[in-house]
Amino acid sequence: MEQMLNGANQELLVFTLGAEEYGIDILKVQEIRGYDAVTSIANAPAFIKGVINLRGHIVPIVDMRIKFNLGNVTYDQFTVVIILSLVGRTVGIVVDGVSDVVTLTQEQVRPAPEFGAALDTSFMRGLGSIEERMIILLDIEKLMTSEEMALVEEVAA
Repeated sequence: MEQMLNGANQELLVFTLGAEEYGIDILKVQEIRGYDAVTSIANAPAFIKGVINLRGHIVPIVDMRIKFNLGNVTYDQFTVVIILSLVGRTVGIVVDGVSDVVTLTQEQVRPAPEFGAALDTSFMRGLGSIEERMIILLDIEKLMTSEEMALVEEVAA
């Protein structure tokens, strides 16, 4: 993790998908909203639920349960949309719930495990460990700029 290499702590928003907890850089989070109806887009991949109008901006909404093949998708009062600001583009992700904000030290982060070609872990930054909790750390920009997602244009540094 770039920020972890210099010994700095990292603040993460932790959300749940099924029984697992995932962490994303808090600085990428614009807002958290309750799940509301979206406008479907014809021929969109299944994980793209559609779009919403957010204060005049059309925002694509990605269902992370479908994206990660996590079984039945049910929407309830805990389902939320995390609005992200990524490389000049706003994207929403649907998750089962948001648990908290945590700060991880460099010692609490382990590298992502290698699974070979069977599982793409390129968007995983590592695993965070807090007492008995294991948090999967996502590089949300890398995930959203991946070829299959193509929701955010990759910006050459």
